[in-house]
Amino acid sequence: MITLTIDGQTIQAEKGDTILQAARKAGLYIPTMCYLSKVKPIASCRLCVVEVEGADGFILSCQAPALDGMEVRTNSAEIFTHRQNIMKLYDVNHPLECGVCDKSGACDLQNKTLEFGVDRQDFSAKDKKRDLRKWEFIGYDESLCILCEKCVHVCNEVIGDDAIEIRYGGYGSKIVPKGSEELECSNCGECIAVCPVGAMISTDFQYKANAWELERIPASCAHCSAGCQLYYERSYAGSLRGEEQTIYRATNEFEFTTLCGAGRFGYDFENRVDGKDEAAFKKALEAFKKAETIRFTSRITNEEAMILQRLKEKYGYRLVNHDAKRYADFLDNYAAITGKSLFNGSLEGLADADGVIVMGSRIFTDNPAVRYHITMASKRHNARIVYMHPMEDLELQNVVTQFVKYEVGTEEGVLALLAKTLLEEKVDTKKIASFLEGLDEGYLSAESNVGEEELASIRRNLGRCKRIALVVGEDCINHPRAAQIARLAALFERFGGIEVLPVAPKTNSLGVALVCDLDDEATGYTVGYNAPGDFVLSSLGEGDLPMPALNQQEGTFATLDKRVVPTHVALPWRGYILNDIANAMGLEARYTIDYTEKLPREKGFEGTPFDEIPYHFSNKEGEVRGYDLRRVKHGVDSTLEEVAELPEFNGAVLYRCDPVLQFGPQTYRAHQLSGEEPALVGSRQFAMAAKLKEGDRVRVEVGGCTMERVFRIDPKLKGTVGLNPTFDLGLREDLLSSNYRYSQSKIEVVGQANE
Repeated sequence: MITLTIDGQTIQAEKGDTILQAARKAGLYIPTMCYLSKVKPIASCRLCVVEVEGADGFILSCQAPALDGMEVRTNSAEIFTHRQNIMKLYDVNHPLECGVCDKSGACDLQNKTLEFGVDRQDFSAKDKKRDLRKWEFIGYDESLCILCEKCVHVCNEVIGDDAIEIRYGGYGSKIVPKGSEELECSNCGECIAVCPVGAMISTDFQYKANAWELERIPASCAHCSAGCQLYYERSYAGSLRGEEQTIYRATNEFEFTTLCGAGRFGYDFENRVDGKDEAAFKKALEAFKKAETIRFTSRITNEEAMILQRLKEKYGYRLVNHDAKRYADFLDNYAAITGKSLFNGSLEGLADADGVIVMGSRIFTDNPAVRYHITMASKRHNARIVYMHPMEDLELQNVVTQFVKYEVGTEEGVLALLAKTLLEEKVDTKKIASFLEGLDEGYLSAESNVGEEELASIRRNLGRCKRIALVVGEDCINHPRAAQIARLAALFERFGGIEVLPVAPKTNSLGVALVCDLDDEATGYTVGYNAPGDFVLSSLGEGDLPMPALNQQEGTFATLDKRVVPTHVALPWRGYILNDIANAMGLEARYTIDYTEKLPREKGFEGTPFDEIPYHFSNKEGEVRGYDLRRVKHGVDSTLEEVAELPEFNGAVLYRCDPVLQFGPQTYRAHQLSGEEPALVGSRQFAMAAKLKEGDRVRVEVGGCTMERVFRIDPKLKGTVGLNPTFDLGLREDLLSSNYRYSQSKIEVVGQANE
């Protein structure tokens, strides 16, 4: 720690902090327009200047390091005049139609124009023609752009798309797509979030509402297991618009968090009902009374999972949730090696790593939050990124330093080779050392197609890294040999000090895995909760009794980051909820969130009441949302089985993989995302292997689930693995939750796309 003085106030700061960071952490205000805490200092606005005792001229506080004993002044007559002149430059020819600008009421330019008293313009500049561009979900108004560069930096340093840049031309400079006329990006919309004015906008939200007409509901994204922070911005109840409450957009605390396009644009997946269907509720109770099994997905809250567990304890139901069961088994085998529940990896640790291995995940679409933290590791620490997968992902070429292609199905063998490569000299347990020594490296390399040179390159790439992270994807978690793979992954934590992050497959797979005692298979009469069954409770508008969607509930999720995070009700629900059924079945809780403090402490939960779970942000602490799950002791069993014979997948192979922005039925219900075509996508090589041509309409059967797809050729893809989505399957999606993601299924041509 160092000590310095800012405006006569003595403060402490961490060595390495800039003056601006030190001031913000101490609660002292220095104005900025271009600064963004999650990227490197941009230094384009010059508003953050300060005076430092003994230094000539103004100092940029966003770049200058805070030094021990430094005396800083953040304001003076000269500094104020400087900032005022900067604002006058920003305001030259800036359109003043604030009444129709979506940013009005939440505009940095508007606020600082008032703050620095710019009430008249002393000079002018000859204006130029400014275009309005539209790129799918994103619009760009050149006339409003102040060239702060926030959008460019966040796209490059956090998202990793590197899709936009500044085209310099003096007063005519502007933001343009990089390398082409059209914007080619993942449509995360983070450029919209960070834009301080109305230059980058949501084309869907434009002209629909003013900032002051909307109420912000703090929530957590319900689409994937990252549980990212967001606000549902809705109309006020009884607003002058005279409409039913509506979510107009989703936003985020962009200084501290990042949101993908599914979270930003897929917010309206609610289930609308007129009221309580008493007849259907009675049938639901009858179904529960005769049921043997409750089948459900992981797109529920921890509290709902707790209700289902209590019902099991009271009535002996079988609880079936395939993806959570697979994840629970994976974590249990992992803990048998480490002696602790859960795992040691985190998103923060991933972003701080200088070496990263991604194993068994097409991470670009599987989990954008993980991808963003890998990008941050690359940009902040020049991290060495080793990406291991049967399919190269060109979307990650900006950050990946080594791509290792292994054969489909050989994850166990590849991870064993990787463990021998990185850990053999560090293992101090005879049983495990003997396992590594006894590996048939020749066989494993030949069958997996991962050679000695590639492994040596990995060793060299990561040899000097001080903090390494291993990301383990769903290909490993749902593999037929997942138990052994989990134990192999745990070796990296136990002996290598490597931070291991197994990516939970769905929204609350981790929470369900911890809360519920899950069974392998359904038997007898089955009640389905957002899953197939003889009687179905559904938030998707299909089923026997309607249920609320996750944006109509309050409760908590357990994220892949091992955090319990809260979410709140964004839209009213007029029907029955699971707690109504539970109470009618003999459980007693006034509200669903009464179960929050009853979540099992022996599994790492704190037992904190829902209303006491934190949800706020500060410059000193950053994001303070939810609490961390505790790792608890677990019995140790260092047994490792001999690596099984590696399977062969010949010819055309299907890979269960949704496209970017799609995570399942919920995203597909959102109006901005519902136009996505559920296409089977493959390379020309895949088309030849499967005897398909562009535009063929095909019928595919995977895991007992039949679906029709239009076949599309993607020239960027290579190899004989095709991408088959499941986001359009509704309740049937659950049928594939426990399947290994690769399959060799019959593909039958049934027509053409235009038929």
